[in-house]
Amino acid sequence: QVQLVESGGGLVQPGGSLRLSCKASGITFSVYTMGWYRQAPGKERELVANLPTGSTPTYAASAKGRFTISRHNAENTVYLEMNSLKPEDTAVYYCNAAFDYNRIYWGQGTQVTVSS
Repeated sequence: QVQLVESGGGLVQPGGSLRLSCKASGITFSVYTMGWYRQAPGKERELVANLPTGSTPTYAASAKGRFTISRHNAENTVYLEMNSLKPEDTAVYYCNAAFDYNRIYWGQGTQVTVSS
C-alpha cells in the first residue's frame, strides 16, 4: 500500500531553520507531483509548495524566499527546507503525492512549532 512518512518537525525559535523529509513507498515516485501542505489550528489546509518531476516548483506567497522544496527520485524522498521561520509558520505539515484525481495520497503529518 501507499505510505508517505514525514520526519523532521519539531520546536524551533523564530528565525531558525528546519528540514522536513517525506519518504514514499508503494508508488512510482518519479511520476507524481510531490508537495507539502500545512494546517494551523482553526485554519484550512493550505499548499506550501509542490514540485513535479522535471519541472519548476510552485510556492505559496508565504513560503517564497524562505522555503525550498526538492526531491530525490532515486530515494523516493521529497524535502522542504524552511529558513527564517516565523511563529505563523506553526502548523502540522503534510506530505502529498498527486498523480490524478484518483491517485492523491497524504502522509500523517509532522508538527512544526515556531516559538521562543
